[in-house]
Amino acid sequence: MSWLNKLGFGARSPTESPVDPSSSSIAMGPDDDIPAPGQQFAQFGRVASGASNWRIRGTNHSEVVRVQYDPKECSFDSLLDVFWARHDPTTPNRQGNDVGTQYRSGIYFYTPEQEKAALESKERQQKLLNRKIVTEILPAKKFYRAEEYHQQYLAKGGRFGFRQSTEKGCNDPIRCYG
Repeated sequence: MSWLNKLGFGARSPTESPVDPSSSSIAMGPDDDIPAPGQQFAQFGRVASGASNWRIRGTNHSEVVRVQYDPKECSFDSLLDVFWARHDPTTPNRQGNDVGTQYRSGIYFYTPEQEKAALESKERQQKLLNRKIVTEILPAKKFYRAEEYHQQYLAKGGRFGFRQSTEKGCNDPIRCYG
C-alpha cells in the first residue's frame, strides 16, 4: 500500500481513545507510532467505509493509516497537498504493486468543513491531471487498528527486512509505507 493513498480527518486528544469528530486533527497517512514535529499520534489500520463491523473478507474495507497532528503546525490543506502529491489518485483499486479494493484511493472526513476542503482540493487537482481522479471522498467510519506487526512496519524491516531510517537516507518528516 502506498503510505498515503488514504486520508481522513477528525480528532483524537493524546489522552483520549475515541475520535472526536468536532475537531480536525486526525489525518490518515504515514505508518508511524513515534510522533514527529506537528504529529502526535499515528496508527496503521483499516476503516470500514461500507460496513459497520470489521471482518477480513466481504466488508469493502479500506486500508488506512491515521495520524493525529497539531493544526497549528500543519494545516489541513497542506495534508491534502501531500496526499495528492504522494500517490496515483487515477488508478482504481491499486497503489504500486498492491492491488484490490482495499487499496483504493480515499479521503474520509468527519466534518462538513473537511468534506468541503477535500472536494475543493480534488477539483483543483483534477485540473492538473490528464486522467480522471477516482479518489473516493466519504464520511469516516469506525477505525480498526491493524495487527501489531503492521505498526511501525518499516522500522521493523518491512517486507524485505530493510529498516527505513535516517541512517539509510530517509529524511522525509513523514516516512512512507513502502
